[in-house]
Amino acid sequence: MGPKPQRKEGRDGAIAMLNVAIDALNLAKEVSSATPAKAVFGTAGILLSMIRDSVANRDDYVALGLACADVCRALERGLDGRRADQLTRSALEAIGQLTKAMAQIQRSVIELGKRNLFSRVLHATSDKDAVAGWKSELDRILQIFKTELALHTDVEVSDTRQDVASTRKLVSDIHCAVVKDQEGNQTTQTSMLGESPPPPPRACFGRGDLIEKIIGLVDNLTPIALVGTGGIGKTSVALTVLHDDRIKKRFGENRRFIRCDQFQAAQANFLNRLSKVIGAGFENPEDLTPLRPFLSSKEMLIVLDNAESILDPQGADAQKIYAVVEELSQIGNISLCITTRITTIPLDCERLDVPTLSMDAARSAFYRIYGNDERPNVIDDILEQLGFHPLSVILLAAVARQNNWDSSRLGREWELRQTSMLNTEHKKSLAATIELSLASPMFRELGPNARDFLEVVAFFPQGVNENNLDWLFPTIPDRRNIIDRFCNLSLTSRNNGFITMLAPLRDYLGPRDPRKSPLLCATRDCYSSRLRLLGDLEPDQPGYKESRWITSEDVNVEHLINTFTSLDMDSGDIWVTCADFMMHLYWHKPRSTVLGPKIEGLSDGHSSKCQCLFRLSLLFRLLGNYVKVRRLLTHTLELERRQGNDDRVARTLRYLADTNRMLDLYKEGIRQSKEALEIYEQLGDGEGQGKCWIFLGSLLLDDDQLDAAEEAASHAMELFLDKRRELWICESHSLLGDICRKKGKREKAIQHYEAAISIASPFDWHNTLFWTHWSLARLFFIEDEFGDAQSHTDQSKLHAVDDTYCLGHAMVLQTWIWHGQGQLEEAKAEILGALKIFEKLGATERVGTCRAFLQKVELAVECSSTSGESEGSAC
Repeated sequence: MGPKPQRKEGRDGAIAMLNVAIDALNLAKEVSSATPAKAVFGTAGILLSMIRDSVANRDDYVALGLACADVCRALERGLDGRRADQLTRSALEAIGQLTKAMAQIQRSVIELGKRNLFSRVLHATSDKDAVAGWKSELDRILQIFKTELALHTDVEVSDTRQDVASTRKLVSDIHCAVVKDQEGNQTTQTSMLGESPPPPPRACFGRGDLIEKIIGLVDNLTPIALVGTGGIGKTSVALTVLHDDRIKKRFGENRRFIRCDQFQAAQANFLNRLSKVIGAGFENPEDLTPLRPFLSSKEMLIVLDNAESILDPQGADAQKIYAVVEELSQIGNISLCITTRITTIPLDCERLDVPTLSMDAARSAFYRIYGNDERPNVIDDILEQLGFHPLSVILLAAVARQNNWDSSRLGREWELRQTSMLNTEHKKSLAATIELSLASPMFRELGPNARDFLEVVAFFPQGVNENNLDWLFPTIPDRRNIIDRFCNLSLTSRNNGFITMLAPLRDYLGPRDPRKSPLLCATRDCYSSRLRLLGDLEPDQPGYKESRWITSEDVNVEHLINTFTSLDMDSGDIWVTCADFMMHLYWHKPRSTVLGPKIEGLSDGHSSKCQCLFRLSLLFRLLGNYVKVRRLLTHTLELERRQGNDDRVARTLRYLADTNRMLDLYKEGIRQSKEALEIYEQLGDGEGQGKCWIFLGSLLLDDDQLDAAEEAASHAMELFLDKRRELWICESHSLLGDICRKKGKREKAIQHYEAAISIASPFDWHNTLFWTHWSLARLFFIEDEFGDAQSHTDQSKLHAVDDTYCLGHAMVLQTWIWHGQGQLEEAKAEILGALKIFEKLGATERVGTCRAFLQKVELAVECSSTSGESEGSAC
């Protein structure tokens, strides 16, 4: 929202006059000694407020309003401080007629307002004529009143309408009368000062940009709402703005701060508190009417802190309080600032979500309290686990300081107790601020199962995928509405399609014993069923694409399996789920996993040990950790021979043979491939035989037995053509392409690679397409055809999709091209990127290869800088 549009200059003057007149009338009503005059002042004040507060039809009302102001001005001058007992009967009768006339006009304005309640615009000509008629009637009565008053008071009342400056003098005159008149008036004058706001926080780290934005909005009198979960720092930001020098200069003493959680949520309580804080001086106002003149008389900044206490839609007087706050947001001279946990805010308010801190800001906030010049990594690790949540950071520092812990002790306590340690001696704890949200009417209205639902959301580190709510929580009928309420209460937020929760809230709200949460167990079973349904698919089989959902939820599933396997190592079902998860990672998101040590730690007699161990080995195989893969597969083979499962023995032999190929153990690999082939022949498994021929052909290729390799690849092609397995036909073409390349049959190699691409492209088999383009890029690079090499490298990157392992290989290939073209700085940047990827994946052998290549590139860079460009290339 930008600055509010400016009105016409003439209207500005008229409305300013009304504002000042209203201010004067309310004060005059309180101090006037003449009881009859009180009625006129009071009626005129209300009437002028209604006139000023009308919206689109203000032009029609302004003339009437100025006539009202004239009446009151004439009355005040005519009375000149006289009490009722000092007035003649005729003067009193004149005042009575004026009071009666104004009361009639007030009733008419109210009635017309009701008929135009929703539009607040005078459409009918008759309505406009009515307003004009009231003005004329008021002018007529005013002339009679002036004449009567002049005859009996010897006071000349000018008929000239005064400007704003004159009206302001009227206010000043009445203020002087207050001082000279009654003793009780001294209290009224003091109440006009209002209450000073609380002091600002001593520090507000990392909020500079947000504060500057808020100051700009406040300066434009734009209403704002600072929204965020408990402890996020909304109040600190608001108080920092409230005490900013620019805000002080703009608003002076008219900066007000109301803590909405310090009184019971009711309209009467809120209005009474508002009246007291702004200094209006009205006790227990029934509505906003008596406060409007004061609120409209000057520019004012009002902060409603913890406004969720009064704006909760399920709370007492919720609609009435919302209407009052909404009207405050619409008063043009007021800058309203709301801090709230809920998103139920007036529509005119610009919503600003208060984020967590940056690492630097969290660090500064922590060490301001904790002290200590040392800044060990353990503190940064804890701050990161806290999600840089401001209150949690402050409580952590306070607890460490109160207990005089050094960083080592703090690290140990954190490992043991996590966020449960965030309690200080003054009982200011993280639990208190979270429970405040859970005690709100809006949360309680969701029913007893809401807390269980919230526990499940808190359990998952990624949050809950909003697109999967239906199959994850089929037993919760109103799940989407409940999620909306969680977000409305700032307990959760939406982030890239997930319903997420800040780390401290997750730790506090998560189930203490997941096994005792029926909803979490049901969610676990939903994940298990989905993994099982698509657990053993290959890219050319129906349903494979649907299994790609794991790429966005792998961390959640891994955490779920890790938790339940920790609680019950002997459970059978969760380990089946674990094996299915390994296969999903293998096909869609190869990476290291925390489940590895647990799988290896299973007893050899466990029913799922072989399957989990085998699939874990496949994952490490993609990551290039072949020594570990060989050890895992050797163990798996021993267990499967013991169980007598020939099909699985042959499968393990096949992958063990390929692992030995990668370790240059060709003879052992060839022997294992042939053994596997014999088993498949005995079983009559043609597909298994075809896969064996592929693996055997790769071994023979690397062992430079090129004719034998080509024969093996041709056998595989024949079998897969017969089975119509397009995926493995692609693999056969790729192998034949590699063999032809090594034989020097360039064109034939390209034909095989292109055949593989043509089969895979319609199916979007990204992994197959990646490696085929990668092989073509390598072929062109070897022949110094850098343009074609770059083209296929770019294609391979496109097909890396979510597969960072493949992306790492594409970056290695890009490094070759940059290096080959003498672009050494680009080559260095690319290999560093690949190294970072493989380190994160835990691909140890690939890390070693990248480091060796990096040394080569750095040597070339050094040679280039010391010996010149041409000599550097040779070096």
